[in-house]
Amino acid sequence: MGTLYIVGTPIGNLGDFSPRAIEILKTVDFIAAEDTRVTLKLLNHFEIRNTLISYHEHNAATRGPELLERLLNGENGAIVTDAGMPCISDPGEGLVALCHENEVEIATVPGPTAAMTALVASGLPTGKFLFEGFLPIKKGERDAALQAVSRLPHTLIFYEAPHRLRQTLAALLEGLGDRPITLCRELTKLHEDIWKTTLGEAVEHYKTNEPRGEYVLVMAGAPETADPEQELTLEQAAQRALELTGQGFGPTAAAKAAAQGTPYSKSEVYKQLLVLQQGQQAAE
Repeated sequence: MGTLYIVGTPIGNLGDFSPRAIEILKTVDFIAAEDTRVTLKLLNHFEIRNTLISYHEHNAATRGPELLERLLNGENGAIVTDAGMPCISDPGEGLVALCHENEVEIATVPGPTAAMTALVASGLPTGKFLFEGFLPIKKGERDAALQAVSRLPHTLIFYEAPHRLRQTLAALLEGLGDRPITLCRELTKLHEDIWKTTLGEAVEHYKTNEPRGEYVLVMAGAPETADPEQELTLEQAAQRALELTGQGFGPTAAAKAAAQGTPYSKSEVYKQLLVLQQGQQAAE
């Protein structure tokens, strides 16, 4: 019985391709690729001569069993995606699951991953995060997906293509409110851009600027709400809002979040927040 190697490939900079990955792709019996044209360019650059087999979402149902049969017969294979680690927003997860069901050995050759690369560069909390990939295109499904994560404190990670960026940013703003967000574009490539801002500012920016390149969106999770068993004073709620502004929330969004679970309105907290900010400025 053979082994299936899950091989990470560069997300942009070819210098990120590991020597081990190159060696594995040279020595396996076949390479399953999402788009053989894209992978062929990579193989040619590193002078890798091997058999390429297409494996993507449209042929996975038939191609998967064919690849499994080769592995069961003792061949070693590798699966790659167009960029990054296979199985992350990628049909490779189906082949890996099929191998586990049939007790085929799995080995990983780690490489770059756009989601993790963006997360560590985002300036947002990395202790707890949730990878959502691409949001659904249909509005009802998209709204349901956002509703499911709206109250989670985890940092949220999304993928998006340039032609859908404006629509997605607007949906995030409507569904989750104005929050800190870092837009990571063309990671590791020549025109890499990492911009930490807020959802509201990002929506305004792209009204007059054309989105270019592939995006990873890293967004702050929902702020922790007050303990319902503990009634805060207005000053304490405003102090919480002040802390949120230090995390990148705008004053209005911070006041709204801090007012949740308290007997105070957003406007009351906002007014007290302004008092605290004025006092802070005077102290400086």
